[in-house]
Amino acid sequence: AMEARWSGAVCVLVLVGTWSVVAGQVRYSVPEEAKVGTVVGRLSQELGLEAGDAEARRVRVVWQGRRAGVEVSGASGTLVVSSRLDREELCGKSAPCSLRLELLQERPLRVLHVELEVTDINDNAPLFPAARKNISIAELTTVPGSRFPLEGASDADIGANAQLSYTLSPSEHFRLDLQKSNERNIVPDLVLTKPLDRETVPMHLLLLTASDGGRPSLTGTMELLITVLDANDNAPQFNQSVYKVQLLENATEETLVVRVNATDRDEGSNSEVTYTATNFIPPSGKDIISVNPHTGEIRLTGALDFEEVSVFDFRIEARDKGTPPLSGHCSVEMEVLDVNDNAPEVWVTSLSVPVSEDAPVGMVVALLSVSDRDSGANGRVQCSVWPASPFSLESRFLGSYSLVLREALDRERVSEYEVEVRAEDGGKPTLRARRSVRVPVSDVNDNAPAFSQAVYTVLARENNAAGAELARVWARDPDEAGNGRVSYSLWEGVSGASVSVGGWRPASSYVSVDAESGRVWAVQALDYEELQVLQFEVRAVDAGEPPLVGNATVQLFVVDENDNAPMLLASAGGGPGLDPFAGRVVGSSVEAVSDSGSETLWAWAAWGAPAGQVVAKIRAVDADSGYNAWLRYEVLEPRGKGPFRVGLYSGEVSTARALEEADGPRQRLVIVVRDHGEPSRSATATLSVSLVEGGDKALTVAGSSSPGLVLPAEGGAAAGSAFASTNVWLVVAICAVSSVFVLALVLYGASRWAPRSAVLSGPAAATLVCASEVGSWSYSQRQSRSLCVADGAGKSDLMVFSPNLPPPPSVPAAKDTSQAEPSSLLD
Repeated sequence: AMEARWSGAVCVLVLVGTWSVVAGQVRYSVPEEAKVGTVVGRLSQELGLEAGDAEARRVRVVWQGRRAGVEVSGASGTLVVSSRLDREELCGKSAPCSLRLELLQERPLRVLHVELEVTDINDNAPLFPAARKNISIAELTTVPGSRFPLEGASDADIGANAQLSYTLSPSEHFRLDLQKSNERNIVPDLVLTKPLDRETVPMHLLLLTASDGGRPSLTGTMELLITVLDANDNAPQFNQSVYKVQLLENATEETLVVRVNATDRDEGSNSEVTYTATNFIPPSGKDIISVNPHTGEIRLTGALDFEEVSVFDFRIEARDKGTPPLSGHCSVEMEVLDVNDNAPEVWVTSLSVPVSEDAPVGMVVALLSVSDRDSGANGRVQCSVWPASPFSLESRFLGSYSLVLREALDRERVSEYEVEVRAEDGGKPTLRARRSVRVPVSDVNDNAPAFSQAVYTVLARENNAAGAELARVWARDPDEAGNGRVSYSLWEGVSGASVSVGGWRPASSYVSVDAESGRVWAVQALDYEELQVLQFEVRAVDAGEPPLVGNATVQLFVVDENDNAPMLLASAGGGPGLDPFAGRVVGSSVEAVSDSGSETLWAWAAWGAPAGQVVAKIRAVDADSGYNAWLRYEVLEPRGKGPFRVGLYSGEVSTARALEEADGPRQRLVIVVRDHGEPSRSATATLSVSLVEGGDKALTVAGSSSPGLVLPAEGGAAAGSAFASTNVWLVVAICAVSSVFVLALVLYGASRWAPRSAVLSGPAAATLVCASEVGSWSYSQRQSRSLCVADGAGKSDLMVFSPNLPPPPSVPAAKDTSQAEPSSLLD
């Protein structure tokens, strides 16, 4: 029973008597009662340990359910007895006394299965159930050869140490006869060799001695007090000498075990029989067995447990009521049958957690032990793990399993596993047990930061305050702790630089990124006229080892504000704001009202000039873009209907009707130039036009009193035609790459043959701005040096914006190739 109970359990390491390695298992043998500190064995061969390695590698004995009896000495690397080993306490009467245990080495993780046999020494003397036994024998009627069963002694040892022999003190009336009650026990019987005579010897005192087979032998004694009675010469007789019964261990109390029956041939009270149970082996049987003294029915009075005791032996005595009473005896062997009443048990003997998410497949995570106290199929256990992945169970030895990693882990997907080890036996019905094992997964830096967007598009108004937040970028790193802690930085690579009006500048001169929050803020106020688009890269770096990097591109578009007023340009003829080639009469005077004051120039017109004659042209630019740089011209004074008008978008001052002498010798015009911004900004110019007689006089006056140049209408047209001829190939080359090549040819023909047409150009080489290049409302950085114009009303579907950079003041206007021409409407 004890052997069945511990067949699946992990038990104790034991003192080395002998050892051997069988099928991966070390087997030791040790006598019981070995002294504490006795060396059991050296572990160098089994574990490859040197002196002192056992403590460093943390070698220890794993016990399950019992107190420790041996331990590993860390200093010497040997196995020593640590406390008293009592075979009878450990295994009872089971032979051999084999205990299974595990010798666990944690660095590295190894396990050695050990089977220990605790050998018996003769440390228990035979013990009778009582120090004295009273026997009554009738005189005369008790014939020689009559037998009187005696209660045998018990010895807690096993084997030869428990093999008992009996001797009786010398007597002329009695001798001792040994009988085998069953295959395991020898019972002494007292045999009468000579009739008794009560009157001669009324009482006999004998000494029964039991000796075991140990070396040296131990003995126990019991006194036999024999009282000689008179006349009841027939003892009760059972109908069979041995009763064998079988009961399931789950039999309930009051279950009938067997009914014994004895008869007595005497009459009267000498034939009335009463039954009693005696000589229980093991002694605990008296607590679960009772016999009815009148009927001989034997019933259960307590619960059976196959795992504790599998066989009960006891004797039934039938005693009559004669004087003296006589008795008969029989033996009862009750075998307890196993039922599946014990569920498997699962223990975690070692657990190596947390498991790194980059742990290799095949790594042992935990060691488990499984046992079932039942026997046979009821004690055969099968184990499985749930869920099936990413772990599996591998059987290492009988009752021992390893929890093994069979798939790669990913902490970002599953950060912790609750693994359930399930065990079930082979009984009917099947009993099951479960043991949960929590396996946390530790993080490694296997994820780079990832931005929420690959490209961030940011709009920022110019003139923002330094330190203002422009945007926020955010990167996610699913790792934990430092592996997922992200810091941001601005990458100073080639793509992080910008070319502005001032030249090449790094992105860090405009923006900065907060390392912790990803906040993008302005280092300085942005100026659209300096920088329109800034593209740079932000890097996110985690704090892992090694660190991983993620990138995102930020495209910063500076939004223009109307922070620049229109500016009048100096004319090629020396006066501010006037085009010397605007018409027949070129000499002009403009008073530009600005922060620096004003200046007045003159223009001349001939009486009789027809309506539509161009007198002068106001030239202005705005450093802003789009609507903020789209200029319109209006006559502020005189209000109402005057002799002159100004082109709304061209700035050309022309006659509104034919000039008459009644108009006076001089006309003063105040012209305002406004942009389309919100709020609108403006500049004003004062133009004084002198009226003279005839074109020749106007030419003479203009040549003598004005820095401008007076050209006849015919001369102006001829000059324009000649200029257009000299630049025909340039016009064709530029317009050939546009989608309005036909329009360029039309404009070229108009400039060559139309009498009122002209190609206006400054001192630099002439270029043609085609409608397809300027037909949107967005600002263009192209610097136009030439503009195609023609007679007729302007059309509002084509718009040309002037560039936003005026010529540097240190360069003469006549030689500034970057100076732009004024805006115009194209027909």
